[in-house]
Amino acid sequence: MNRFVVIGLGNFGTAVAESLFSERHEVIAVDMQEEAVDRVAPNVSRAVVGDGRNIKTLERLGIKGADAAIVSTGDDITASILTTMALHDLDVHEIYVKVISADHARVMERLKVSLTIFPERDSAQALARRLSGPGLLNYVPFSAGFSIQEMGVPSDWTGKSLRSLALRQEYGITVVAIHDVLNEKITFTSDPDQILKDSDALIVAGTDEDLARAAKLL
Repeated sequence: MNRFVVIGLGNFGTAVAESLFSERHEVIAVDMQEEAVDRVAPNVSRAVVGDGRNIKTLERLGIKGADAAIVSTGDDITASILTTMALHDLDVHEIYVKVISADHARVMERLKVSLTIFPERDSAQALARRLSGPGLLNYVPFSAGFSIQEMGVPSDWTGKSLRSLALRQEYGITVVAIHDVLNEKITFTSDPDQILKDSDALIVAGTDEDLARAAKLL
């Protein structure tokens, strides 16, 4: 069980806090609004009214050395900056920050956060990716131009092994795992001679360009 702190309990922060708690992690939720704290309290380990910008407040809450923190302070960019600085001072291992603009993201990246999250933009890009490539089931961007995607098995690949398809050489993509959709079973590709079925989906990694080229076969 990991120890997480979520600072800022708007829609995004509340959803993250409750989701982490449902996965049986310890979750400390912090907001300056008592109503927001009361709303999330039944669904986290501990919910506290407090100022996430104040290092002494965070220290009293036992946040020092937490596995990760999620900063979701709405439109208050200054609050997210000061909160992030306090979390760094408390040796929180990973810091994720919800941002509201490209400039906000750039500032937070200068503060060496683990990841900036722009929910509206990220959701829009994921939807656009799904609509433009109907064979893509899921899409997770990792860096500019590189992602992991889940795609169906093209009919021409059914009944063939990963070794015989040589996808890395032919398409520049790497199969990370095989998802048997019927049985909801995911198998990591330790066996290159595993035969692909039409009920399989492939979890593949590569550049967006190479992945798009492979998806056109569907």
